[in-house]
Amino acid sequence: MIKRFIYLIVLTGVMNVAMAQNKEEAAVTAAVENLRKAMIDGDKAGLQNITADQLSYGHSSGKVEDKATFVDNIVTGKSDFVTIDLTNQTIAISGDAAIVRHTLAATTNDGGNPGSVKLNILLIWQKQKGQWKLLARQAVKIAS
Repeated sequence: MIKRFIYLIVLTGVMNVAMAQNKEEAAVTAAVENLRKAMIDGDKAGLQNITADQLSYGHSSGKVEDKATFVDNIVTGKSDFVTIDLTNQTIAISGDAAIVRHTLAATTNDGGNPGSVKLNILLIWQKQKGQWKLLARQAVKIAS
């Protein structure tokens, strides 16, 4: 009887941890989707809200932008995403940090020049004041 009771306590604890992890993964998934939409829409307020003040945004070309430059380039159309499709997404959470990896396929219109990109992306999210914020991003071109 005592063994069953201990087993139930342990099982309940494991289930509570799993449910909390699933809740946080869902919140990170929603944050990634909010970022994707804000980038397509050129939504300045949305981009400012979803990114950390310390943002380090790395492009596949090696260029790195801070928050102000990233937001400005999206809003002004210098970096214009017409569509963004994300696949193969994984999320790993550790405390107030989340590591997200996915493949990004997008059509672009950077500065009025149509194009397309396919990239592997690494996103680092940090929970700040109860909200997941994009802290860092690095893109790598996928070899064709």
